[in-house]
Amino acid sequence: MKPTITIEYCPKCHWLLRAAYMAQELLTTFEDDLYGVTLHPSEIAGRYTLKIDSEMLFDRKAAGRFPEIKELKQLVRDKVNPGKNLGHSDNIVK
Repeated sequence: MKPTITIEYCPKCHWLLRAAYMAQELLTTFEDDLYGVTLHPSEIAGRYTLKIDSEMLFDRKAAGRFPEIKELKQLVRDKVNPGKNLGHSDNIVK
């Protein structure tokens, strides 16, 4: 079964547009690899996390920043389709 990504964001911080943008990028890049992307408004202030199924992929508070889209695509690729070429998104140092 294809995995589902959940983006949990703080609605009080007005992070819905950021979450929607990242969902769009992931769905476009991984259209054959993902079941879907769910946007989940958090009840916890300041939360912005991304999970693949139940596995934490990125936590804004733990990292102290938001993920760059290239970085996020690499993290998702490494979990759902390790052989996938991301083109220009592969050109950053991990």
